[in-house]
Amino acid sequence: MHEYTSTARVWGLTCPGFPEEVSRARRWTRDILRDSPLAEDAALIVSELSANAILHTASGKESGSFHLALAVSSQVIALSVTDDGGAGSAPAVEHQDQEAEHGRGLGMVSVIAHRVVVHDSDGGHTVTAELFTRARRGGHPC
Repeated sequence: MHEYTSTARVWGLTCPGFPEEVSRARRWTRDILRDSPLAEDAALIVSELSANAILHTASGKESGSFHLALAVSSQVIALSVTDDGGAGSAPAVEHQDQEAEHGRGLGMVSVIAHRVVVHDSDGGHTVTAELFTRARRGGHPC
């Protein structure tokens, strides 16, 4: 293999910031990962991250959008959602109690994913969740 060749495959999708686009993002993720046992977990993560972008940032305002990136290799599935910014603070994982109506989304994502990372990105934020394809019980890679 050439030193600049990667075995990772990467897809991208930009969606207008409308609530119905969350289901489109979820279907897109399932379609790409249709043969993966992690497809449903990935779709749930994308759904939550996309909804957060629309609800909490300028992505959900008029002319707003959010961008999804999906990278797949033999070791990891990385799901990223980039918002349009405008939130007062960066997204953070909060562990709320079961009865809380808000603030549980990233906490739920952090339970499903093996790793969650938040990056500043051109005035907004990118949240990346990683699912290791060969994980042992407890979320650690083999």
